[in-house]
Amino acid sequence: MTLWTHRAAEMAATFMIGDGLLGLLQPERHVALWQERAAGAEWLVRPFVGRPGLRRAYAAVQIAAGLALAARQRSDVTERS
Repeated sequence: MTLWTHRAAEMAATFMIGDGLLGLLQPERHVALWQERAAGAEWLVRPFVGRPGLRRAYAAVQIAAGLALAARQRSDVTERS
């Protein structure tokens, strides 16, 4: 993978972790923000409307996946330093 690919993966991981933390700590507020006029994202949050426990469970998976993705970037990049 190129350095730019690693950087893109790291940015995706950062987004996943941050979005996951918001969903874990403030599920109702976070879902409500994306319910209307969200440029097509409404269908993504529809399963979580009125179900904060489900959003928190998804958030935990999101955080774990983001951390795993970020950890995979570390080994290749640090070997070049």
